[in-house]
Amino acid sequence: MALASEALPQDPTLDEIRLALAPLVADAAAFDGWSDAAVEAAAQSAGIDPAIARLAFPGGTMDLIAAWVEHVDAAMIRAFPPEKLAGMKIREKIRDLVWFRLAAAIGREEAMRRALAIQTMPQNAPAALRQGWRSADLMWRLAGDTAADYNYYTKRAILEGIYGATLAVFVSDESEGKAETRAFLDRRIEGIMKFEKAKANLLRDREGFSMTRFLGRLRYPAR
Repeated sequence: MALASEALPQDPTLDEIRLALAPLVADAAAFDGWSDAAVEAAAQSAGIDPAIARLAFPGGTMDLIAAWVEHVDAAMIRAFPPEKLAGMKIREKIRDLVWFRLAAAIGREEAMRRALAIQTMPQNAPAALRQGWRSADLMWRLAGDTAADYNYYTKRAILEGIYGATLAVFVSDESEGKAETRAFLDRRIEGIMKFEKAKANLLRDREGFSMTRFLGRLRYPAR
């Protein structure tokens, strides 16, 4: 389910050109890398002046990758309106949201592999982490998460790590229908649920803990 390019309006802005070209750049990146050559190939495919197309990506290589991530984010929001997610369990929501993002890259594994290699370069790691965080935050918000305390950070950090690990499996997965990736993702989602359950039990026990009662029992043990 590789996402297609979006139709451009009559007089598009640079932002609209950026998002419309993003999947075409990803297609070209498999051959030309995430480069000006990929932008030019995408522009020619879309019938856009390459000079204008380059203006839509002023931030270099990481900007090209970021545009693709933003394109997938926007498509995910459209694909998962609140009514579609309303009757689903939280693990189903997270699994389906992550899988949607992975499915968007089917057929573009080489482009994704090159993108991951670029993102792991020391100079690009901070920007890559911000990209991953924004995507994890979006998935949790679509899933209905309203946490405002430290749970907000732990949930997103864990999901960002799971998504990154699953991507690494995905780009090399040659199994039928990406079965290995699906199984890997299911195991990791199950791990999240077990962690959240254990954390909730721990917090509940902590809330019921009374230091006064505990000290009293030490001094006057039950008979």
